[in-house]
Amino acid sequence: MHTLWLTSRLLSRAIWNGISNLSTAADANLQRKKDPQFISAVCGFSKERKIQRLIKGQFGDDAWFTAKYKTADVLGVADGVGGWRAYGIDPGEFSLHLMQTCQRLVTMGRFTPTNPSELLARSYYELLHHKKAILGSSTACVIVLNKENSTLYTANIGDSGFMVVRRGKLIHKSEEQQHYFNTPFQLSLPPPGYQANVLSDQPDSAITNNFPVEDGDVILVATDGVFDNLPQSLLIKELCKVQGERCATRLQTVANSIAWMARNLSFDETFISPFAESAFANGINTIGGKPDDITVLLATVAI
Repeated sequence: MHTLWLTSRLLSRAIWNGISNLSTAADANLQRKKDPQFISAVCGFSKERKIQRLIKGQFGDDAWFTAKYKTADVLGVADGVGGWRAYGIDPGEFSLHLMQTCQRLVTMGRFTPTNPSELLARSYYELLHHKKAILGSSTACVIVLNKENSTLYTANIGDSGFMVVRRGKLIHKSEEQQHYFNTPFQLSLPPPGYQANVLSDQPDSAITNNFPVEDGDVILVATDGVFDNLPQSLLIKELCKVQGERCATRLQTVANSIAWMARNLSFDETFISPFAESAFANGINTIGGKPDDITVLLATVAI
């Protein structure tokens, strides 16, 4: 009984964090616009098994945002580096502020709809010059749907990322950036005196891409807690369920399913996860999932 209650509480909180997307997405069902737009849903979990204080835009050390402007719809995720806890620094603070700053810049129109890496850079340098130091490190993935040319622009630094499925096939997938196994590229703001000892990549290190989108395309933006625990074939199968979907509620159901499967498998000690396969390829003999924070942003393109 306790397990069922905890499961219900966790899922309810995960859904609440994404429910604000439903009102704007529902409007898309009432009136189709000529310009392309995202219909999106979000779900996620902290890797902690206990119930935690709910903060909008955050799952554990992961953070996310969605934002709309007249020329673009933008989605982003960031994964705070947990190692900062050993130094008394909250790893989730940097990732959350990075995403919140991106969201604010978009809604104010202070971004270029063809350059998400510039958006990441502006957010990063705002934190760098913040009066109160925002310390830590984070991976990040930001995608921009340019409404004027129906093109998706992407920027990815580290091992968060995105996938695009069209008519049942994977047509685009982000590339991981790793310094070495399980050590991704990351934006960092270390405390004074630690700069020489901390990995710190610049925003212009992000891998960028752009490609045209079509009506009905399905896009997943997620942190490595998803990609390390769910095989690509399973993700594609789930994304195919919402091909061309314009109902935000049904989109939310699949986002919930992906996040919940990733969480369950992350604690499965017998599962041969993508993370375990990667570890083996790097000479590390391990088995099971990888307990981690999980963030799923799921969107379809409506034109």
